Amino acid sequence: MAETGRLTRAGAPAPAAGDPVTQTRIIIIVTVLVLWEALARSGLLFRDVVPSLLVIARAVAELLVDPDYYYNLGWTVFEVAVAMLVGGSSGLVAGLILGGNKLLGRSFEPYLYYLGPTPKIIFFPVMIMWFGIGPGSKMALGTISCFFPIALSTAAGMRQINPVLIRVGRSFRARTWQMVTKIYLPAMRHPVINGVRLGLGVAIIGTLLAETKLSNRGLGYLIINSYATFDMPRMYANLIVLFVLAIGANALVGRLGGIDQIRRA
Repeated sequence: MAETGRLTRAGAPAPAAGDPVTQTRIIIIVTVLVLWEALARSGLLFRDVVPSLLVIARAVAELLVDPDYYYNLGWTVFEVAVAMLVGGSSGLVAGLILGGNKLLGRSFEPYLYYLGPTPKIIFFPVMIMWFGIGPGSKMALGTISCFFPIALSTAAGMRQINPVLIRVGRSFRARTWQMVTKIYLPAMRHPVINGVRLGLGVAIIGTLLAETKLSNRGLGYLIINSYATFDMPRMYANLIVLFVLAIGANALVGRLGGIDQIRRA
């Protein structure tokens, strides 16, 4: 019966259009769009500073058929992917070590809490000196951005593991790799996935900030170039598409980890 109940909850449908939460979300979106259009037509600001929704929609359509946009999108996706691979894997290992060893956790984890909130863009000049002005410095900034939330979430998840599971693994004389893959990671899936979602967000932010500072390709470059040439509709179009892509990537990570299905159940 318990298994049946879990399967029923896991297969629960998403909120319908008549759901109060869904209705509230729709009202918020519509309100923001109406206020934006009203501000665009009010004449309180320069015409191109707040373009009308129709102008922005036209810019989005033009952006989506521009091959140059996908070239720059590919570079940003590549840089973020490498940053997540390096920063995520190193953060996972660091979190496992700090969470599994009380001495190391008490000694080194405070430094992660102190350095975690620090704006990583201040390290960009160092990244340029170490890795040059190419993609390496952007990937390095994204790497150190995503390292901290993943390491801290993993360390916190390690401390939440039921000690009985650890004792069972040790009683079967499981090796370190087996303990990590069979006990640690499955038991702390939710903290790790949440850390990855946070890490992905800050990795995107760090990479885009680096691209706006010193780059000739990538989405950050497109956004700052549109701003520099005062092409506001195209700048907003870039921001909107980037916003949608970031939401999609975040939702995909949550779905792969089973977080979103559990919350809807």
